[in-house]
Amino acid sequence: MEAVLRLAVMADGPAVAELARASVEVLFPAYYDAEQTASAAKHITTLDTALIDDGTYYVLEADGEVVACGGWSRRNKLFNASTAGADERLLDPATEPARIRAMFVRADWTRRGLGRAILTACTEAARAEGFTRLALMATLPGVPLYKAFGFTEVEPAQLPMPDGTLLDGVAMERPIEERA
Repeated sequence: MEAVLRLAVMADGPAVAELARASVEVLFPAYYDAEQTASAAKHITTLDTALIDDGTYYVLEADGEVVACGGWSRRNKLFNASTAGADERLLDPATEPARIRAMFVRADWTRRGLGRAILTACTEAARAEGFTRLALMATLPGVPLYKAFGFTEVEPAQLPMPDGTLLDGVAMERPIEERA
């Protein structure tokens, strides 16, 4: 069965939230303790509907089910659980990187190129709007995917959840190559 990529719509919200929670609950325990996993499942899996409103969030659907999701943003917010330094300001494509946001793959659909398909769609869309770089804040389970896609580590980070729990993360960036 093949998954089909499309832009997310508001009606996808419940399926995206369930997918994100399930993904965190299955994948995070290999990297984080039970308290960190529970906090992440609660706080980083809330869908930022601005991504859907902006037309920058994608889902991959197979047989009527959302099996992966993720997107990018032209706004100044790096990850869901934090508002630190975030605002609704539009980023300047000439001087600031577009943000990769809220990437989740259902555990039984990992290692099939779905994350790469979403990242490719995000890169193309950001390029079309004049961005020359991408940035993201990775949780540890996502680092291998992002490295394989050409992101490099900028610095390690501590991601504060609203309940005070800290998750290890990695700030990452990658250039968007010009089209020939």
